[in-house]
Amino acid sequence: MKVEQLLYKEDRFIKDLKSDRFTGQGKQLVLAFGDKTLLEKNGIYEELKNLYPAACLVLCSTSGEIYDDAVFDNSVSAVAIELEKTDIRTRQINISDFSNSFDAGSYLFRELPQDDLTYVLIIADGGLVNGSELVRGIESVNSLNIPVTGGLAGDAANFNYTLVGCNSQPSKGNIAAIGFYGNALQVAHGSIGGWETFGPEKKVTRSNANKLYEIDHKTALDIYKTYLGKYADDLPGSALLFPLSVRVEGRQDTVVRTILSIDPVDHSMVFAGDIPEGSYVRFMKANFDKLVEASMNAAAATLQQNARQAPKLALLISCVGRKLILGKRTDEETEAIKDIFGPATFLTGFYSYGEISPLLPGTACALHNQTMTVTTFDENC
Repeated sequence: MKVEQLLYKEDRFIKDLKSDRFTGQGKQLVLAFGDKTLLEKNGIYEELKNLYPAACLVLCSTSGEIYDDAVFDNSVSAVAIELEKTDIRTRQINISDFSNSFDAGSYLFRELPQDDLTYVLIIADGGLVNGSELVRGIESVNSLNIPVTGGLAGDAANFNYTLVGCNSQPSKGNIAAIGFYGNALQVAHGSIGGWETFGPEKKVTRSNANKLYEIDHKTALDIYKTYLGKYADDLPGSALLFPLSVRVEGRQDTVVRTILSIDPVDHSMVFAGDIPEGSYVRFMKANFDKLVEASMNAAAATLQQNARQAPKLALLISCVGRKLILGKRTDEETEAIKDIFGPATFLTGFYSYGEISPLLPGTACALHNQTMTVTTFDENC
């Protein structure tokens, strides 16, 4: 496996000096994560296609770009991979062609050839796609329990619209799947949050998919405003600082959900993933040190799956809410991961509107918010 890494700043791509030299003999994949304005107007897709004419190209907009151990805005972080013993197949669909995200997910996964399928990477629109339903649709047809990770595209903290493109100019509503084939590929994953819960657990008394209407028979938006205090005037953006921990009745495990938008007319809130009616929720807040520690633990979890061998490439997908909380300290979570893996591992990725990963190896993938999700790649010699 060979890796070339590039950063687009000041109107041009600059290649990392540590990059490998491609042989031209293997399957090539380019992943590019960038500022939405740059992806729309600067011919990024065409430039990458010219640089890597034989590669499959997948691009998405972000809420911040990860390049090595640093976090950038208004840039494009790209990584090109040449796999010597692994095959790659890509598929793209648009959510507008389906009645719901569940159907889109099940259709997209079935579109990938299943023989020798080892791992699937999903990059989806972060505004029009219900990530929870998408993942449930994927898992409904994932009979072989193929590992699936990925994320939802971002749009800084604007929550306007996002872009995804698979072998095409990035546009709204797209969902891309990249299938990896063969037993030479080594993939590991880890996903941890690091947030703290506060306040009593409350019951969701009215919701529909990812739209929350009532908590304890009171309008969701009014309860949120009460808990946010001085931050209430800055909704919906300030809600990123206070996500919800969601627990389905009868279970102890929880998922974190981030707000996407509010409806002041019916006092409801739309989240990046489902909040089932009858489930229980608690508010969450950040602890700087615990967020960074969680990132380290997510990286360490991948090493435990891989005999503690540092990987060739690590894909980091973290949540925009973490970036807003960490502020000028955002680099600390990528630097912490670099310390875990060491200088030989290439780091790439982006800040997202949702992260896709199993919680534990061998379990079904799920949509997470406010986590650092790490997926590592290497090939057997």
